[in-house]
Amino acid sequence: MWYSLNFWLSETLSVWNKNSGWMAWNLFLALVPLFISFWLFYRPRSRWFIWSVSLLTGLTFVWGIKGGNWFKLLGLAQSIQRNYQELDLIYFGGAIALTLFLMLSDLYFWSGRGARSFFWWLGFLLFILFLPNAPYVLTDVIHLIEDIEIYQSIWLITLVIIPFYLLFMFIGQEAYVLSLIYLGEYLRRQNLSKYILPIELLFHFLSAVGIFLGRFLRLNSWYVFTKPSSLIDSASELMGKFPLLVIAISFIVLTILYGTMKEITLAILAKRNRKSIFSESSSGTDGSFFR
Repeated sequence: MWYSLNFWLSETLSVWNKNSGWMAWNLFLALVPLFISFWLFYRPRSRWFIWSVSLLTGLTFVWGIKGGNWFKLLGLAQSIQRNYQELDLIYFGGAIALTLFLMLSDLYFWSGRGARSFFWWLGFLLFILFLPNAPYVLTDVIHLIEDIEIYQSIWLITLVIIPFYLLFMFIGQEAYVLSLIYLGEYLRRQNLSKYILPIELLFHFLSAVGIFLGRFLRLNSWYVFTKPSSLIDSASELMGKFPLLVIAISFIVLTILYGTMKEITLAILAKRNRKSIFSESSSGTDGSFFR
């Protein structure tokens, strides 16, 4: 009995040590857009939820760095320093110019109706940049297949490895779902409800492109800052049959999975807030669980 228990603990720790580092880092990147959405679009009423997401984001960052991703951050800093004079001044100048253009356009069209600031638009660009990292965790199923081939124990696969991966992928995908739900609620408050579905589809497409760039071309989100030339060069590779097929399949999977999880998430939110909704309705408020 003790031998079996030690064996299970040893194998479980082996799975944890092998995967926890890269899982934590990928999960951190997946949680970043949800964290940004709290500031841009909607601040949940549940302080417990806000602090839980904040704590999980911090823990996954620390654990991801501990798992060896410190070298990625070091490489990021070195790349910025190396390309500062050659490219980054022009590139960052263009990014600031784009942000200013969006802000000024916003002020022109929405003057007196809650126009957004320069920092809001800068945060929105970061939100777009990091959002594909959330559904990207679904592609880590390839590591699940590798682990099934390595650890051939049916009980270890069923009771440890598969639940471990499912929890990891669920958190990442749910971060994607909540981020877009909060964006949709923001559009609804701006009387732009008719644009919710087109914008969701647009983000599904952009995320599908991001998944291909990340999984097959091994490009990271921060390459926008450090290696924009690599992203520009990769644009020509997106027009091949294989990239278009991958992007199309990813778009379809994201659309279906998002639609399903969105309805479930909204149903859970509605059920959780039903009592407060009824009490607020009786006092004359609009009764929505989004504020």
